[in-house]
Amino acid sequence: MTGRIAVITGAGSGIGRAVAITLAGKGYRLVLAGRRADALDETAALCAGAAEAPLCVPTNVADAGSVKALFDAAVASHGRVDLLFNNAGLNGGRFHIEDMDIAAFREVVDVNLTGAFLCMQAAFRVMKDQSPQGGRIINNGSISAYSPRPDTVAYCASKHGVSGLTKAGSLEGRRYDIAVGQIDIGNAQSGFSDSFARGVPQADGRMVPEPVMSASLVGDAIAYMDSLPIDANVFELTVMPSKMPFVGRG
Repeated sequence: MTGRIAVITGAGSGIGRAVAITLAGKGYRLVLAGRRADALDETAALCAGAAEAPLCVPTNVADAGSVKALFDAAVASHGRVDLLFNNAGLNGGRFHIEDMDIAAFREVVDVNLTGAFLCMQAAFRVMKDQSPQGGRIINNGSISAYSPRPDTVAYCASKHGVSGLTKAGSLEGRRYDIAVGQIDIGNAQSGFSDSFARGVPQADGRMVPEPVMSASLVGDAIAYMDSLPIDANVFELTVMPSKMPFVGRG
């Protein structure tokens, strides 16, 4: 995969950073997007083995102009985009449905769903017009794209929406050789998962510790998904700790 151009959103920390490090080690040329320039610079410094220094582009994925600037920068620097890891996301905290503020709900949807759409749209526009045509888009869904945790209505709704984006993108991408798939990640090590060892709210009201896996395993999964020829696609892939309470959750 040496020399492939990958745009990674949410690259300043957690899963995005782990995927950037993995792809750098495989010789990808990286375009790192995130809200904070300093965090992107920290990720870039960890990307030993990259074909060249990653391009860092501070980006608000919920803003169409900011997303356009990201992809314009990627094309200006590298001439094309081969892979988009559509990863930027916001957890939004825990609220009972009846207590959640509408502004907080909209913020989560703006980042997780509208942001994912804007990045997918921008990638489509680039990939359909480049030569050779096509590319791959991998959306970060979540276990919550299928099964919610208690008190996470905004996150759950937004991630169910991401699954819809993946299906629509996979269908419409066929004509342009754009393969769209989704990775659903459970309990990967990040700032959000630090508390999991102490206990996570369950559907029956208990607080139960849950296992956590290294985020580097997500990088390996993304690299595998992108290793396939463009006429093959991993449409949906779930990666999680083997003992995570997902199968039979509730």
